[in-house]
Amino acid sequence: MKVTVRVASPTDVSLILGFIRDLATYEKLLHEVEATEADIRRDLFGENPRCFCDIAEAGGRPVGFALWYYSYSTFQGRAGIFLEDLFVEPDARGLGAGKALLARLAQRCVEADLGRLEWSVLDWNTPSIEFYDSLGAAAKTGWTVRRLDGQALERLAAG
Repeated sequence: MKVTVRVASPTDVSLILGFIRDLATYEKLLHEVEATEADIRRDLFGENPRCFCDIAEAGGRPVGFALWYYSYSTFQGRAGIFLEDLFVEPDARGLGAGKALLARLAQRCVEADLGRLEWSVLDWNTPSIEFYDSLGAAAKTGWTVRRLDGQALERLAAG
């Protein structure tokens, strides 16, 4: 079955949110999903898009998505792409949808002379890690992700 990748459109808002929820379920993090269709519509398709999305289709049916945004490396002096989420429906895994989504992002990087394509993966997610390794993706060692959100973010912002 042929896999194609297309740019998401505003009519895909509920599909994208569904993929986000499916990914969160897979990662055992559904309880953390706060996003709404209005959030997705605003940030992907509003006046000032903050992120972008590609949809993978197999046989004309949506089977996965990649949600991404531009990042910047001060060391490289070049922009890059950060892949926030990648998800392929379980029954479509093995068709090449994940690889097609990543290949499209890699093509964007090459076409726009961007410095890198980067993402995070949960350390227990062995199938995904093995898939990324098979593509030649290198694990970044020596770095720990830090995050401010909720009350800690508000406290720091308040000074």
